[in-house]
Amino acid sequence: MFSESDGYERFMGRWSRRLAPLFVDFAGVESGDSVLDVGCGTGALTFAAASIPDVHAVGIDRSREFIEAAQRGGNDGVRFQVGDASAPPFSDGEFDRTLSMLVVNFVPDATTALSEMTRVTRPNGVVAAAVWDYGDGMEMLRVFWDEAGSLDAAAAGRDERHMPLSRRGELSALWRNVGLHDVEETPLAIDMTFTSFDDYWQPFLGGQGPAGAYVASLTEPAREKLRARLRNRLRDASFTLTARAWAVRGAVT
Repeated sequence: MFSESDGYERFMGRWSRRLAPLFVDFAGVESGDSVLDVGCGTGALTFAAASIPDVHAVGIDRSREFIEAAQRGGNDGVRFQVGDASAPPFSDGEFDRTLSMLVVNFVPDATTALSEMTRVTRPNGVVAAAVWDYGDGMEMLRVFWDEAGSLDAAAAGRDERHMPLSRRGELSALWRNVGLHDVEETPLAIDMTFTSFDDYWQPFLGGQGPAGAYVASLTEPAREKLRARLRNRLRDASFTLTARAWAVRGAVT
């Protein structure tokens, strides 16, 4: 069985590393900025921000294991520490840009988290986030849940298409509701090539996210039935799937 951080890396890390540079560009990170990455996981976004010259980036996550994994890949321009999105341990206006990628939809109180992200960002600084379009745009998961639902009616209630803040306009509405201005929302799309069906399937066995948790909950016969169904749909040769995230940014008053 994978550790939590290894499971995340195998399941979502390769996607987040590919999405991160697009999101950093959308958020407008510039040389000399101080950047906070909220819910940094194993650090893909933090490292992408720190790749810009003279950027000082800090990543926080509730998971100590994720923070320790991120620290193992750290460099002089990056700092990681345990911290909660709803109570980041920083002063008012401490950062030029506060970012969060693939996290805010999992936070129990997204309004509080966004208010805190706004608090620690300087006036006229930028607060930005990105969330997968689970309904139509994240093909890896859309294929999974379509096939799971065809075998098990109970899977419909666990389908990530029901995730909050994952549909067009939902992030921008939240950004405006907390008083951010110059709010802009846009889709960010990436492709991922899988070398084989096992390259697609094995990461689901790590128990990560709602899909991984669903796989872990199945009996072995039910898991094998789902695997066979997915393999029949995707085949065993190399194939490419597309993922779309909705990204939003807004300026602090």
